[in-house]
Amino acid sequence: MRRIMTVVLAAVVVIVAPTLYTIPQAGAQQRIIVRLGHVGFPDSLYEITAQEFARRVNRELGGRVEVRVFHSSQLGTDEDMIRGVRVGALEMFLPSTIMSSVLDGYGVFEMPYIIVNRRHMKAVSEHPELVKALFDPVPVQGLRALAFWENGFRHVTNNARAITKPEDLRGIKLRIPRGVWRQKMFQAYGANPTPMAFAEVFTALQTGVMDGQENPLAQIWGAKFHEVQRFLSMTGHVYTPAYPVAGERWWQTVPPDLRITIRRIAIEVGDYARQQGERLDNSLVAEMQKANPRLRVNEVDKAAFIAASRAIYEDFSKEVSNGAALIRLIQALAR
Repeated sequence: MRRIMTVVLAAVVVIVAPTLYTIPQAGAQQRIIVRLGHVGFPDSLYEITAQEFARRVNRELGGRVEVRVFHSSQLGTDEDMIRGVRVGALEMFLPSTIMSSVLDGYGVFEMPYIIVNRRHMKAVSEHPELVKALFDPVPVQGLRALAFWENGFRHVTNNARAITKPEDLRGIKLRIPRGVWRQKMFQAYGANPTPMAFAEVFTALQTGVMDGQENPLAQIWGAKFHEVQRFLSMTGHVYTPAYPVAGERWWQTVPPDLRITIRRIAIEVGDYARQQGERLDNSLVAEMQKANPRLRVNEVDKAAFIAASRAIYEDFSKEVSNGAALIRLIQALAR
């Protein structure tokens, strides 16, 4: 699957890149086509938010900029798209956990239970010191993060047993996204975590290659994981932001007035993303149980999970430059 997606992205480079700008008529302005890719499926929060961003940009900058959204890994895996935006083969994509592989500081959002609620996350997204620490270094790596959107509070599904405490995860083959801190966390809980491209997860669960996975409810619903899982445990172990990211090479070709408007709209859509995430969290468990009456849903002992997570915080504080400061600042904003 990964090889297929890479080929798809390569095709985008060859076929689409030459048509980045439409051919203008005499006296007309060039219209900038912005391809925004993501791995979420049509019913996911990724798609809902990306389409809202496209709608707002296209309405406000109609005639000058057109955002086109590509869902369901049509432009490749997260790894493919991050390479694509770096070399200018793709204008924008919507990553989440993978950003911790770009800059260690993004791993702070991998710390279990560090984000308390969406009000807390809004305060984090608006704090100038945090924005500077996470957004300012990435243009050197060929990326430009524009805002904090939402992936959401993550929960565990599996076909082995209900998870109520960390030791219940012992031995479970669990798909995770690529990210060192997510892997360390689930290893500490006793699971057998394995990174895997999102597009491959449904088949892995259906065939038993993986026992389970962990994702926000909106991603579970959009990918239909609930249809091939018996247990949904409401761990809420991590809140993952999503980040609308532009390729720095492309971004510098955009006229300054358009950059200002696109970034402002991206920031404004952050509130929309969190509102929609809350709406979906309030409705999707019932929808999943309706779609799959065999799905068993349970609450967990969060205090036990928090206690089992202390070593992860200690490691992050030691291994990541300014990691301890990032943790303290985010935790202070919850008060």
